[in-house]
Amino acid sequence: MLPLIVFAVGIVFYNYKQDRSDATRRVLENVRSMRLVLDSEVQRMTGGLQVLALTNSLRNDDFQNFRRIALGFLDQYGKGGLVLISDRKGRLLFSSATEDIASLPPRGHLEIIERVFATRSPQYSDLFTGAINGRQVLTVEVPVFRDGEVIYDLCFSPPISIFQELVEKQRPDRLWTVTLLDTKGIVFARAPNPSETFGKRASPSLYAEMFRRSEASLPTVSLDGIALAAAYTRSRLTGWTIAAGVDESSLIAPLWRNIAITSLIGGILLLTGLTFAVRMATTIARGEMLHNLLIDELNHRVKNTLALMQAIAVQTFRSASRDERMKFEGRLGALAEAHNLLSQEKWAGSELREVIARALQPFLMNSPDRIRMAGPAVPLSPRLAVVLSMIVHEIATNAAKYGALSNESGRVTLDWEIIADAPKPRLRLIWTEIGGPPVTAPVQRGFGSRLIERSARDQLGGEATVDFLPRGVVCTVVCTLDEAR
Repeated sequence: MLPLIVFAVGIVFYNYKQDRSDATRRVLENVRSMRLVLDSEVQRMTGGLQVLALTNSLRNDDFQNFRRIALGFLDQYGKGGLVLISDRKGRLLFSSATEDIASLPPRGHLEIIERVFATRSPQYSDLFTGAINGRQVLTVEVPVFRDGEVIYDLCFSPPISIFQELVEKQRPDRLWTVTLLDTKGIVFARAPNPSETFGKRASPSLYAEMFRRSEASLPTVSLDGIALAAAYTRSRLTGWTIAAGVDESSLIAPLWRNIAITSLIGGILLLTGLTFAVRMATTIARGEMLHNLLIDELNHRVKNTLALMQAIAVQTFRSASRDERMKFEGRLGALAEAHNLLSQEKWAGSELREVIARALQPFLMNSPDRIRMAGPAVPLSPRLAVVLSMIVHEIATNAAKYGALSNESGRVTLDWEIIADAPKPRLRLIWTEIGGPPVTAPVQRGFGSRLIERSARDQLGGEATVDFLPRGVVCTVVCTLDEAR
């Protein structure tokens, strides 16, 4: 009896370690998802500012007319937001707070203004005391161009409450601590106890680690003195850090309860399992053999069908242009790769990252680092794997012809996350291009664009949107997940 008890307790400890490992992984996946949400919100602010920077009233120094446009921009963020325009030396030329610019002090935090003029790109500040309102603020700042030269710094100071609301929404439950920190490790949003920790430096263990690596999991002690199983990740867009952790006690408490339960039922389950082991093994082996036979037959039929489709296409496109043939063969190849992957997995579904990697493989042969992928592990059913493979192939093809993959300097970021605010979880993929040729919206949609939209709507029960932003195309696909079979 003693060996059985030892065995049962060993299983409990093993399960505890597995649960703890799973919890640590979930924490890291959560902070990555939070980073995506934070970056999306900041990108929305940045895009809005870049649109403001292109208005004729601002370029023509018509600040009176620009005030009306700026106030309309601020309305979407509620009270507390502020828009400023300053020159290279920090002299204020416009403030959404008042028309009396002469009475206002010069801009604070001149370093970020210098970076805007030097880099000619958007910049994101750390927490600092604003010269106008005297409050702790963060800013998003973009350059204003005229004839190819930076003439002004357009600054937006969003209400800090936006980031606090974001933290509250992303916090899984009350056992979690979620914190947003600037590049210097200063807290600007947190749950719980936001007012007591705002403006404070991160806890010593987290502070020491966050400057060594951009992402990690670690045990730490919160500013409230609570031991946490924590993780953090740094945003490449802003340099800000998202940290989250779950109370260690919530992980340890089930251990001793499980020891007692497992010790009691472990012996019964073991004896019962031994009794039926031979019968179950025989049944499983027979079922596995039948399953493999059906899978082999399905693969044979799919390959025959694809070969027939290719033969028909060769005859059909005999008089068509080379570009048309390549488009069709590319789509057929993407479909074949998806089926190959499912065949390897015996049609039990596949993992999203592998599906995307297969679809993007032709575009990564020369420069494998041009496309960065980030997101949690997502199992897909065979249906979703095939449709998403086709959609990603179409998006990448458009990028290779017209977008960021059509030159030597363009880059693509492909992020995804799980949205769990509906009866069924949903998947959101965000394809973001930078560094490509100047973006102009097409006059009419091609077949590829219609294929993406209709596939997302009709086959995935979701939607696909394409935004032609000045810095590059952003394509978002949202679909409902079903269980991988």
